[in-house]
Amino acid sequence: MTIRSAEVLVTSPGRNFVTLRITTDDGVTGLGDATLNGRELAAASYLRDHVAPLLIGRDEAQIEDAWQYLYRGAYWRRGPVTMAAIAAVDMALWDIKAKTAGMPLYQLLGGRSRRGCLAYGHASGSSTDALFTSIRNHLEQGFRAIRVQTGVPGLGQVYGVATDQQPGQRYDYEPAKRQALPAEESWDTRAYLRHVPTVFEAVRSEFGPELPLLHDGHHRMSPNEAAILGKSLEPYDLFWLEDCTPGENQEALRRVRSQTTTPLAIGEVFNSVFDYQTLITEQLIDYVRSAVTHTGGITPLKKLMDFAAIYQIRSGFHGPTDISPVGQAAHLHLGVALHNFGIQEYMKHSEDTLEVFRTSYTFTDGLLDPGENPGLGVEYDDAAAAAYEYTPAYLPVNRKLDGTVHDW
Repeated sequence: MTIRSAEVLVTSPGRNFVTLRITTDDGVTGLGDATLNGRELAAASYLRDHVAPLLIGRDEAQIEDAWQYLYRGAYWRRGPVTMAAIAAVDMALWDIKAKTAGMPLYQLLGGRSRRGCLAYGHASGSSTDALFTSIRNHLEQGFRAIRVQTGVPGLGQVYGVATDQQPGQRYDYEPAKRQALPAEESWDTRAYLRHVPTVFEAVRSEFGPELPLLHDGHHRMSPNEAAILGKSLEPYDLFWLEDCTPGENQEALRRVRSQTTTPLAIGEVFNSVFDYQTLITEQLIDYVRSAVTHTGGITPLKKLMDFAAIYQIRSGFHGPTDISPVGQAAHLHLGVALHNFGIQEYMKHSEDTLEVFRTSYTFTDGLLDPGENPGLGVEYDDAAAAAYEYTPAYLPVNRKLDGTVHDW
């Protein structure tokens, strides 16, 4: 078979998504996720204008060759737009290969290493009572690991902390706001460093020592501040502290690692194995946070995790609701096959999203399972997608109290 068509599909059922659909001469289709939160149209244009024309007539079975052709042939390598586009192609070709074989994708990746993927949910609250309610809600839904995010006294809205979208209706996602310009939020790292340990002390006192707890610093700390926070959280036995400091400065993690035994996770803004070389070889992190959507697809992410396995580093793939169900399905097929799987981020997509993307993966007793349908196990409903026109949406910008734009 060869590739007959490559369609770029943009839809907005609650979140903005970019999907690539490849169809072979025999009518077999494969889906790939190229969503790039806040820059969706850049990825769509890259696919439509520069990648899709190169795919027509190619042998869809030659996945490795296609990946290298797209990565090396463009001269300009890496970067989020390029790697999201290549990821979509890679996912779609794996989807086609597994459908042609009549198998769920994980079978082609070596088969199962586990019954399912342990998932963590996002609990948050502007107050301790609101946070406790959110944790209880997640436990009732079946989660066995919880990410804890909290408001900070004296500040207004804080990214990662849920707000009421309508009176009495809680929204435990992290939505990019649909508006012409990004919202701006105030940030005070010193107040945050004082407050967060008290929150985890309260959570441990209420929910006990066994519940795995995670926390995301959203890149807001300097290396020394990150070291202070990691040290102060040691008594509360975190599963991990995520993105404690901007990951571009890999050597900064040496400072953090030298000062705390709190496990560290990083990498959701990384795009390739080259971003991880120092972090992995010097064992400065414990979990790889990349998403299949933003790291070039299944092919390179599996290679990255095989490299990480040598250093006893596990996966913690990025999985919020701006990773489409196609990208999330790819995580799960890879996750059940990897020996060094760690945990999977899971934010449940909205009902609108799941009308467009029909999924076969399931969540039961804290575990995500990719299902047994051939391929990735996701189908795209064109009629449902047509009802959701693209609208620009942006994550907020952080400003320090003096007005300076702050790091993520």
